[in-house]
Amino acid sequence: MPRLPETFAALYGHAPDGVWSAPGRVNLIGEHTDYNGGLALPIALPHRTSCAASARDDDVLRIASLQEESSVEVRIDEVAAGQPSGWTAYVAGVLWALREAGYAVRGLDVLVDGRVPLGAGLSSSAALECSVAAAASDLFGLGLMESAEGREALATACQRAENDVAGAPTGGMDQAAAMHCTPAHALRLDCRDGATSQVPFDLEAHGVVLLVTDTRASHALADGQYGARRDSCEKAADLLGVEFLRDVVGRPLDETLDALPDDELRRRTRHVVTEIDRVDAVVDALRDGDLDEVGRLFVASHESLRDDYEVSCTELDLVVDTAVAQGAFGARMTGGGFGGSAISLVRADDVDRLSSAIEEAFAQARLTAPVSFAVTASGPAQRD
Repeated sequence: MPRLPETFAALYGHAPDGVWSAPGRVNLIGEHTDYNGGLALPIALPHRTSCAASARDDDVLRIASLQEESSVEVRIDEVAAGQPSGWTAYVAGVLWALREAGYAVRGLDVLVDGRVPLGAGLSSSAALECSVAAAASDLFGLGLMESAEGREALATACQRAENDVAGAPTGGMDQAAAMHCTPAHALRLDCRDGATSQVPFDLEAHGVVLLVTDTRASHALADGQYGARRDSCEKAADLLGVEFLRDVVGRPLDETLDALPDDELRRRTRHVVTEIDRVDAVVDALRDGDLDEVGRLFVASHESLRDDYEVSCTELDLVVDTAVAQGAFGARMTGGGFGGSAISLVRADDVDRLSSAIEEAFAQARLTAPVSFAVTASGPAQRD
């Protein structure tokens, strides 16, 4: 990618020390389970965010992007909640979080090239954070990219950057996916203890593809709705006497729900508990090659997110309904919701027809035209 190093040199007056990249992600199933200590099943996207970077001898961060006109210069000790603001918080927050965790980091010159669609629910923020974290680990000799434990430490720092500096109260699934996913596999992630295992996800062998549809209905996780869902789950867990809603999985569901005082808490809890169960059901179905069952579980997940968790929207529902009507194995929203993307499990021969049907459905509903694209399970953060 010659443009990034060349632009870096023109901007900062010296060549970068290297280029690092990290992927966006699609979560196959396990939505809003990460901050409940549950399970998730993401894959890494082929779409990546890259950063050219060089180490500095002081504590100054200079941050710029090929996609954004704004840039920032800030010292690491000046980084705090909301400072800097906007997209640069995700970069500065990583260095701040690594220093808070006790790692010896200094300033960086950084130029970002973001190729993960923004606002599409595909975790462009985690891709940005993890590309910078990978650069910091290598440039400052932290050695964290060389082991699963080190990558977990980087993912934790990236999550803290997102929570404490950028102000988005997300769980850690996105950062874990960007650090741990491998090609042709989904990542079974236990969000309570961080344990991961690789699940084969080779759809090509079955003549099937995963179709992502960016609805172009932009979502934002820092706008209060996401935090409100998280607050409800924490309140329900407290009322049930457990640390996480994960801890009530396996109990009789009706008895658990009857112990809660209002319908909203019952619906939020029902989604989380049943969604955690669906993750391992999808893992089993994938290992058995039962794509009909995977599709059925996708639809059940979407209905739960739509009706019990109330994070879907007109555009996401239209993609799912159209895909299923056109013969997809199944479809569901993916990501935090309130917009963003949906995924469909589709026979390879049907991709063009189904994509056209979704576009036509949006046109008839007078909605902004969506963008659909097939994806494969790709690799983690790395030096390029």
